[in-house]
Amino acid sequence: MNQLYEMPSPFEVETGTLLMHEPSWAREGELRAQLLDESYPKPFVIDDGKSRFLYFNVRLMQSEMSLKAPHDLAIRYTQKMMAFLLFLPRPKRIVLIGLGGGSLIKFCYQRMPGTQLTAVELDPNVIAFRDTFLMPPDDDRLQVLEADGAEFLERTEKGIDALLVDAFDKTGFAPSLANREFFDNAYAKLSGNGVLVINLAGEKETYAGLIGEAMHVFDDQVIVISVPDDGNHVLYAFKERHFEPRWRWLHNYAKELRAKFGLDFPAFVQKMERSTKLGLARREAIRRR
Repeated sequence: MNQLYEMPSPFEVETGTLLMHEPSWAREGELRAQLLDESYPKPFVIDDGKSRFLYFNVRLMQSEMSLKAPHDLAIRYTQKMMAFLLFLPRPKRIVLIGLGGGSLIKFCYQRMPGTQLTAVELDPNVIAFRDTFLMPPDDDRLQVLEADGAEFLERTEKGIDALLVDAFDKTGFAPSLANREFFDNAYAKLSGNGVLVINLAGEKETYAGLIGEAMHVFDDQVIVISVPDDGNHVLYAFKERHFEPRWRWLHNYAKELRAKFGLDFPAFVQKMERSTKLGLARREAIRRR
């Protein structure tokens, strides 16, 4: 594990031990002041004895890992991102843009032994917390790359079954991904029945218009559901031609997936069906023009 600088958390609510990538001779008083006025330029971790949390600043919590169950998905939106398995039960290749604390990568690595996994992360300081969040090392199934997600997508080969996007900086959704070109590339690189899944969070302005772009490129084959607990939305865009979910079958299949993965797939499919019938994606797209 990298040597981390430890100090008591200076925040009133987020208590515990704060872990940072700083030399041992760094001055605690200066670091404390930077953290409190949000001028500290790097991500940091707070360990409260039960969980570890990754932050960019104290208003934007990126990841949570339970120390008792480090391979589980602790945050609700990450669980809902896995709902793509309802439509794509055996993905051979998953690409994740935005590593965070590695929750999604760890979950997929442990639960899907036949799947190739690539995580693409722009910030080396995030990757440097890999051991802190107990991520497995690279091997023949897993690669963690330091790269820009949009550039990686442009040059990678076709045939991605699931492209999961959970990419943020201090201001919110990564700007290099919030455009038509990114969606065109995603569509081109997905396999025939591939699925694009995006976590939409942070300031709404940073991803305004993004739902409309997805609907344009994916021919309206888009489902958006809300995650009230986290204040997020999750977007699913389907490449499959004439995508028509068989809802009755999916409700039954969701029970099988719940038994296999321990996630509430019956609730996910219920939300997705309701969202589709209400035309939530179109309404959100119009609202955010």
